[in-house]
Amino acid sequence: MEGLFLPLLLMLVVAVPLIMGTRKQKRAMQQQQELQSSLNDGDRVMTTSGMYATVADASDETTIDLEIAEGVVTTWLRQAVREKIEPVVESDVDDESEDGDAAELTAADATESDSETDSERSKEGAQVAPPLEHGKK
Repeated sequence: MEGLFLPLLLMLVVAVPLIMGTRKQKRAMQQQQELQSSLNDGDRVMTTSGMYATVADASDETTIDLEIAEGVVTTWLRQAVREKIEPVVESDVDDESEDGDAAELTAADATESDSETDSERSKEGAQVAPPLEHGKK
C-alpha cells in the first residue's frame, strides 16, 4: 500500500492542472463562439490583428464584412474577430473634483501649447499618432 501512494500522488499532481487547463480552454472557446454568433450589423469590433472596424454584413455563417473606413468594406473570417468594442459614453458631469487646486498647479506648470493639445485630445476622446515619414526627405 505504501509503495502505491507516491506514484498515485504524482499522477494526481500532474492530472489536476491538466484538467483545470482544459476546462479553462473550453470556457474560452465557448465565449468566443458566443461572441461570433452574436455579431450584428453596426457593431464595432477589433480583429485579431488589432484593426478596429464596423460590421457591415453579418449574414454569412463563415465570413463577415467589415467596414474599415467610410466606403471601404472588406470580407473576413468570423474567427478573425477578437472582441466587440462597446461605444464610449461621455458623461455630462465635469471631471473637476475637490482637488481642483492640484489640477490648477499642474496646468500652470505646463506651457500654453501643451495644455491646448491636451484639451483637444480630451475632446476627441482618442489619441491619434502622427504619420510616420519612413525616411523620406
